[in-house]
Amino acid sequence: MTTQKVAVLGTGKIGEALLSGMLRGGWSPSRLLVTARRPERAAELRERYRVESVSNAEAAKTADTLILTPKPQDMPALLDELAPHVPADRLVISGAAGITTRYLEQRLAEGTPVIRVMTNTPALVDEAMSVISPGSHATEEHLKLTDEIFGGVGKTLRLPESQQDAATALSGSGPAYFFFLVEAMTDAGIQLGLPRDKAHELIVQAAVGAATMLRDGGEHPVTLRENVTSPGGTTINAIRELENHRVRAAFIDAIEAARDRSRELGS
Repeated sequence: MTTQKVAVLGTGKIGEALLSGMLRGGWSPSRLLVTARRPERAAELRERYRVESVSNAEAAKTADTLILTPKPQDMPALLDELAPHVPADRLVISGAAGITTRYLEQRLAEGTPVIRVMTNTPALVDEAMSVISPGSHATEEHLKLTDEIFGGVGKTLRLPESQQDAATALSGSGPAYFFFLVEAMTDAGIQLGLPRDKAHELIVQAAVGAATMLRDGGEHPVTLRENVTSPGGTTINAIRELENHRVRAAFIDAIEAARDRSRELGS
């Protein structure tokens, strides 16, 4: 960490979350570079974090590790720009959904170590889940450095790359499913006569409490759900309606659709 120079390329919300997490974790601003498509965005990052903003080509030439955070459809153009300037000893970390390490290796110098990472938006509050998969030239040292970088904004998990599309569908897209559920429950609360702000507060605290029990309690979600579901009570009536509307099946179908889209983006 003391000698590495890391560049975050295409610094959007996730890239900025990584940058701020590294700074909180003890990285010196002098060891960090950023790139951004808009000059005003680069200036904003420079002012906020006291880091140097450079061009993509300059980042490729000077940084030891490159973290690529563009949208998947923008990755080919970024690689075209980077490829002439990236020596084979650079570590390249990709955070683009669906883009395989093999694709990146084919576009970069022979032997370039590549690692694929899918993180999610809770990186903004240091509660991310980042799934890490090495390419064919990445070593354990490369993986440890990647763990260190992404561990600054949450938890990390190593998985084979063959499971990355499934992880993207579950974890990368996962926060959106919960936000969708909270939105629907808030609408239900309003329909039942509660003010929006009160309904929101009730639901968010229920979600935080439930998530904490899942994370820290060690009990299976079925057991936790059954503990709330009294015979003939209110909860079992609600669960019956959810099952009648095939909500469980709809979630499975939705997550499979997200997995399929991740595969499409990679092709």
